[in-house]
Amino acid sequence: MTQEILISVRGLGLTYKVRRSLFSPIFVSALSEVSFDVYKGETLGVVGKNGSGKSTLLRALAGIYKPDQGLVRFDATTIALMTLSLGFDPVMSGRDNAIFGGMLLGFDSEYVEAQLDEIKAFSGIGDAFEAPVRTYSSGMLSRLSFAVAMKVSPDVMLLDELLAVGDESFRAKAYEAMREKIASDQTTIFVSHNADEILALCDRAILLHEGRIISQGDPQNIISRYRKLD
Repeated sequence: MTQEILISVRGLGLTYKVRRSLFSPIFVSALSEVSFDVYKGETLGVVGKNGSGKSTLLRALAGIYKPDQGLVRFDATTIALMTLSLGFDPVMSGRDNAIFGGMLLGFDSEYVEAQLDEIKAFSGIGDAFEAPVRTYSSGMLSRLSFAVAMKVSPDVMLLDELLAVGDESFRAKAYEAMREKIASDQTTIFVSHNADEILALCDRAILLHEGRIISQGDPQNIISRYRKLD
């Protein structure tokens, strides 16, 4: 039986202009010749050392960064990048940011507002839900980001280290929520430095190194190679 491909990436390349010298710009390659597919209902892990291009890849998939080369084909209607405070307006309340974030994903305001009680309850931030997010700690921002991701349910969810932030009890709750999402056929691309999470949650994994995919496939094999990188 053929698996349905939701995202197809071919030859993706992206460079940054990091600074300008006296005579010409200086460019750094963040991603180069990146190719892979994402199948409906799977959880794809992305691992690599710091600076390997993991977060850049998620931002390219979310449409935040425009690639210089290659193409990305989507057969998904809604794609959500969930990372610490990304897209939050610091002046707006947690409630308003949750509504606005859901609408940016293509959901109407009535649908998002119907999820607000569950978002607030899952985040566990209490009355701070009504306060401006500029008053939030990093842990509270992470809780709200993850709660929105869990309760709004986009076609494809991009998670950038969200399970790594927060206290122990919230991490346990977030981990269990991820397991339930996976069981419900949620398609997820999951960036993490935590090898145990990749092994427990992911169907496949890719290993990025210096902006290139050097291996992809079974998570156990990918993590084994990841641990051997200098």
